[in-house]
Amino acid sequence: MRFHMGLARLLPRPNIRPASEPAPGETQVIVLANQKGGVAKTTTTLNLGVAFAEQGFKVLLVDLDPQGNLTMSQGLNPDTIEHSMFDVLVHRMPISQVIETREVDIAVSSIDLAGADMALSSQIGRERALEKGLAPVRDNYDFILIDTPPSLGLLTINAFVAATGVLVPVQTEYLSLRGLVQLENTLSMVRENLNPKVSIIGIVPTMYDKRITHSREADEILRENFGDLVYKTRIRKTIRFAEAPVKGTSVLAYEPAGEAAGMYRDLAKEVLNGQKPRQHA
Repeated sequence: MRFHMGLARLLPRPNIRPASEPAPGETQVIVLANQKGGVAKTTTTLNLGVAFAEQGFKVLLVDLDPQGNLTMSQGLNPDTIEHSMFDVLVHRMPISQVIETREVDIAVSSIDLAGADMALSSQIGRERALEKGLAPVRDNYDFILIDTPPSLGLLTINAFVAATGVLVPVQTEYLSLRGLVQLENTLSMVRENLNPKVSIIGIVPTMYDKRITHSREADEILRENFGDLVYKTRIRKTIRFAEAPVKGTSVLAYEPAGEAAGMYRDLAKEVLNGQKPRQHA
């Protein structure tokens, strides 16, 4: 109980606005963000996107992380990629030239992205480079999911500017919870200056282990502080999330009837209940 009360004092509820109501037929650009690494952000981007595709939606994944884990998770090698999102952001290359089709479409990353912050820093309109890059293909998709690096730098700011909403994977442990306040502070600045509509649309508890008291208490505090923003679906720990990327697939393709795939299908249903994506005949 001492842990519970102490963390509650450290984690006041930030001023999070409800997600703006999307217009019917509007492409949903959802940014997966958390400045803390290792919270299943890439895993959630890929598997949520594939779960949407299973429902018949057109999906584009955008890998904005220089580590290229999302790119690798679809069997592509970032070290051998000739053109990537770096070229889209810095050199204004059409994004269609860096999109590969795997389980879903994916705009690939390479290590060059590590230099994107510096390369963009002197450019006018540097915060809108991604928004402009997505514009030619945006209407081709129902959902665009953007995987961001574990920081709140210029790449993540670009994602926030292009977004209709932000989804935050949060590991059910102490340090991940504290980072939510800093994330919302950054979003507040983006709302004031660059994108007045962007807000957190949902929080995904990840790496949950009901056998561990710390994990259960962190999940409880998350729900006490953020209420309905926290999805009911908890992404529990399972080795399948480590095995699937080795095969270059999502868990939905790796073990379609497994528990891991089921969790992301459940999450997709929850996200869809809060969105109005374009419906196909």
